[in-house]
Amino acid sequence: MSTNKSVKESDWQLFRERVPEWRERYLENVNDEIARIFTSREPTPTEIFWEAKERMDEEAQILVDCLDGHSRSNMRMHLLLMYRHGLIEEADLEEFSDELRERILLMAKEFGH
Repeated sequence: MSTNKSVKESDWQLFRERVPEWRERYLENVNDEIARIFTSREPTPTEIFWEAKERMDEEAQILVDCLDGHSRSNMRMHLLLMYRHGLIEEADLEEFSDELRERILLMAKEFGH
């Protein structure tokens, strides 16, 4: 996924600035979904517990994949992962350079997003 072209400084700065905002927005939605699991009355308390745990484990792995180890050289990969997992949307990419945005969207399309 890396190219010979370096990531623009403006894209790198924007990425570093936006990641905490994207994380909080994503987790707000995830937390709401997990809360709904806990307030469900259909399954047994044991089933509710294990369903919530499974969901939290899945989300924890997504967060590790998307948010750990950011560097300028792997920023494109992290943006693609964030986009594919729903941490960011196409509108979030609008602030980045045309070249970077188009590259992320093209890669996402190639990987079936």
